[in-house]
Amino acid sequence: MGSLLKLEHVTICYNGEPVVHDVDLELNKGEILGVVGESGSGKTLSSMAVLNLLPENAIITGGEVIFEGENLLKLPQKAMQKIRGKKIALIPQDPMTSLDPLYTIGDQLLEVIEIHQGKKGKEAKEIAIAALERVKIPDAREKLSAYPHEFSGGMKQRVIIAMALACNAQIIIADEPTTALDVTVQAQIMEILREIKAKSDISIILITHDMGIVAQNADKIAVMYAGRIVEFASKDELFKNPKHPYTKALLKVILDINSCLLYTSDAADEL
Repeated sequence: MGSLLKLEHVTICYNGEPVVHDVDLELNKGEILGVVGESGSGKTLSSMAVLNLLPENAIITGGEVIFEGENLLKLPQKAMQKIRGKKIALIPQDPMTSLDPLYTIGDQLLEVIEIHQGKKGKEAKEIAIAALERVKIPDAREKLSAYPHEFSGGMKQRVIIAMALACNAQIIIADEPTTALDVTVQAQIMEILREIKAKSDISIILITHDMGIVAQNADKIAVMYAGRIVEFASKDELFKNPKHPYTKALLKVILDINSCLLYTSDAADEL
């Protein structure tokens, strides 16, 4: 697997204060990179730097983001607009607010396909239907005429993923893609992302605070704490031999939860 995306020494300030410090990350073709850490650790800001989509008061003060041999931080906005959505797609945190409630699912999918692929009419419609089918939305053709309020949170998240697939994105940045979804739906969304990676060789940056999710889905894991990457390793290496105290603390939480679940299960069997 060759390197597809690199963040090199990326530093970000928010309201004049440095909040992300000298971050190095590498994403290879066809892999899932988990970026894990508590809220405020800088994981979302670091990933949004890839698309240069930072909050108003945030600014990148150093480093490079290399994609296809170019530093994305040096590109003009017009050039970045051709990369956002088409080559690097974003699955935002909240599926409930990511779709425009005034337009049908079909309208929103077709708009994205027209902008990024230049397809219209029947051809664009067939691309949209195929994308919905790939994320396992039943009766995809009929669902094009539905409005977002008719979809559950999990179904809305599938539509967002379908938009990325419809544009043939090379990289998907999934920012807490299972937030506000129940456990069963979380598993379904992650299964879809794994299948996309396996069948389409798409690379995924998976941002989460949940070590359990990266344990089940990531190939490599970057652990962030206080705006820094404190550990970066393959999943197997990180779970077998964690080196940083913060990583060890995160893994201990998983072990404690599993022990509690096992105890609860054993107690229930005795009743």
